[in-house]
Amino acid sequence: MTAFEEADAKLLPEFERRWMQTARGKVLVLIGGTGPALLMLHGDPQTHLCWHQIAPELTDRFTVILTDIRGRGETHKPSHDPLQNAYTKREMATEQLEVMRTLGHDKFALVAHDRGARVARRLALDHPENVTRLVVMDIIPALDFYENSNDQIAQDYFYFSFLTQDYPVPETLIAGNPEAFLRLILTGLSDKAVNYDTHALRAYLEANATPDAITAMCECFRAGFHIDRRHDQADRDIGKKIACPTLVMWGERGVVGRHFDVERIWRAWCEQAQFAPMPSGHFIPEEAPDDALAALNGFLTTET
Repeated sequence: MTAFEEADAKLLPEFERRWMQTARGKVLVLIGGTGPALLMLHGDPQTHLCWHQIAPELTDRFTVILTDIRGRGETHKPSHDPLQNAYTKREMATEQLEVMRTLGHDKFALVAHDRGARVARRLALDHPENVTRLVVMDIIPALDFYENSNDQIAQDYFYFSFLTQDYPVPETLIAGNPEAFLRLILTGLSDKAVNYDTHALRAYLEANATPDAITAMCECFRAGFHIDRRHDQADRDIGKKIACPTLVMWGERGVVGRHFDVERIWRAWCEQAQFAPMPSGHFIPEEAPDDALAALNGFLTTET
């Protein structure tokens, strides 16, 4: 049993591990429960394990699908390509839709945090017929993020500028001590230490400190700066919005909560927006799992 399988057996014992072959590579999928489909996408620098305190509590009402998104965890990690970035949120969203369709779910709800929330938002925008409800945790859309950034945001979210530098500049610098860099991200976005489960933390560090995983992270941020915000601009220009009911959650003590007008920004993107600030920093699923679960229960079970 690998360390990753051991972590799943410890933290998500009722979930079945599967490998799904997509057009670009293999995606790790965990499935548990019965009922309508619910896809949950994690953020950086984490894996599907970030949901270990929440996902098991939803399996009595939903077929819960957890994936490692492209470039993270055990899922395939396309390398740097100077001609085409494989980590645009549009491409990553298409891959997640492919996984869901292969599993037999043409319609599903989406719950996502951080990088995963960027993928989920793009999926809801590009494929509105497939997403019944959307929950995004602690992000600002790429276009709005860069439009509203200031000196303090640049300081607090320094890696939004660092990781977008040309290949292989950030990769080379991170290579000196990748675990230290990941630990900085995992601990530096909260006003107090996050109490990570030891199995989950070990999996985050082991899976995401490899050279191909670091390149994947950088490519994902580069895509945000160079491509994703252009996609956002094109949508804004035609007035395109997320059609399904959308719950926006953010950590009141995190950078998003302190520095952005969250409700104003998201109302401009959603036809049916609801809001739920959390008593936490950035890592809502592990800092405030009970509060997050209460909000999810109320939102996901409400009739449209």
